[in-house]
Amino acid sequence: MKTMEPAYGGPEVPRPQSGLSSSALGMLMFIAAELMFFAALISAFLIISAAAEAWPPPDQPRLPIVASALNSLVLFASGWMIFKAYRSFKADPKGEVVRKQVKFTLWLGLAFVGIQGIEWIRLLSFGLTMTSSQYGAFFYLIIGTHAIHAVGALIGLWRLSVKLNAGQLTEDTFHAVQLFWFFVVGIWPILYVLVYLS
Repeated sequence: MKTMEPAYGGPEVPRPQSGLSSSALGMLMFIAAELMFFAALISAFLIISAAAEAWPPPDQPRLPIVASALNSLVLFASGWMIFKAYRSFKADPKGEVVRKQVKFTLWLGLAFVGIQGIEWIRLLSFGLTMTSSQYGAFFYLIIGTHAIHAVGALIGLWRLSVKLNAGQLTEDTFHAVQLFWFFVVGIWPILYVLVYLS
């Protein structure tokens, strides 16, 4: 149990240990806010798509369902890898295994975002743009918002890797970054089903 030093002298007072660090709590609050944001985007998407005569519009290119499904497996593998890396870190914070697992998570995440980028370039060349239709606008808005979150989480993973290599990574920081990556991985199947399979 940690102790707190009193402000005006006297004996140290035991401080109860909470199960959740301030880093993790802050990240969970951020994720809760982002879930509400995604819920608003999804609600708008469902209302617009339900009111449309045909969804997707017949004159718009079709989304790459199979390629995106395979790319989803890459993202899910990264979620599994960060889970394993966190467990390895708790067992041996300076071990080589955790370094490799974090790097592999980072590479899988980069691969996911890179493949998404290639898909976007192809869709743009086929005429699916933000201004081509509401379908295109919602696709880029929802999937683009996810991509921005994925890039943000990748920056967090990169910083985590740097701190790990320098021997400065704390379990609290690792846990917070892991939670953010879980959010990126966990919301993707919902977006995939709603946007790609609708």
